[in-house]
Amino acid sequence: MPEQLDTRVAVYIDFDNIVISRYNQLHRKHPVRLRDLAVPNPDPAIAQRLVEATVDLGAILDFATSYGNVVISRAYADWSVPVNASYQKQLIGRAVDLTQMFPTVTSMKNGADIRLAVDVVEDLFRLPDITHVVIVAGDSDYIALAQRCKRLGRRVIGIGVAGSTSTSLADACDEFENYDELPGLDDDTDDLEEVIVAPVAAASTAPAAKTKAPTAPGNSQKAATQLFMRALRLGHAKGDNEWLPATTVKNQMLRINPSFSEKGVGFSSFTEFVKDRHSIAELREDGQARYIRLRPSYLEKS
Repeated sequence: MPEQLDTRVAVYIDFDNIVISRYNQLHRKHPVRLRDLAVPNPDPAIAQRLVEATVDLGAILDFATSYGNVVISRAYADWSVPVNASYQKQLIGRAVDLTQMFPTVTSMKNGADIRLAVDVVEDLFRLPDITHVVIVAGDSDYIALAQRCKRLGRRVIGIGVAGSTSTSLADACDEFENYDELPGLDDDTDDLEEVIVAPVAAASTAPAAKTKAPTAPGNSQKAATQLFMRALRLGHAKGDNEWLPATTVKNQMLRINPSFSEKGVGFSSFTEFVKDRHSIAELREDGQARYIRLRPSYLEKS
């Protein structure tokens, strides 16, 4: 994945659309009006279906960072709806602006498509350095918006739920990704415990000049490993190169989580951080250059 230093990305999420589409994709036999459901729901069956249909906003936003630095991220919804409100902490934690949309007609349609489209065009004129526009939705209403963005010289990436996305919208974008195919969407973090615990224990006996005991509290080692894996999967998914430059991988990690620091999890260099995770990734050194690739057993899960 070549380094992209001058790309700036704007992300716009029709939140109601993506949440309802995901629920319907998995539970067509159990139709409900999501805006009428309590969260948490007292009905165990409904509660379980809601959990199964939870949208991983992190996977969507991480995928957007693979195109460059995200400078705008907005989600449009009626945030008074309990199902939507349950995502607020997740979205705010990723610095997503929550745009409140009130229903304007008895059909409960909130007009998010019009508001989103107006904001996109306004942002593109106001911020000419935006190079990529990511539209997370599936409505054919966004076809004209995608076409306008392309006429204004921006690259348009669409993300939608399979079965609920207009094929015409997908055709109108420069690229279109089905939600289910996003890299790292089905990360199983349970199998990371052994990968993380063993190297950390070994690190305590390693020379102090290279590694030291982790200083960050809680699950910092596990979180750093998850971040590392997601960056690698994004890199492999976005390019044909088997080996990724170490600088590219670290920059992708920082775009996903700017607070990442290898020193914060006990390593004197990024190379040492990677070597400590030899169970999941290989490191190749070529003079001063460093290259990384995810081991096949983990790549297959992406």
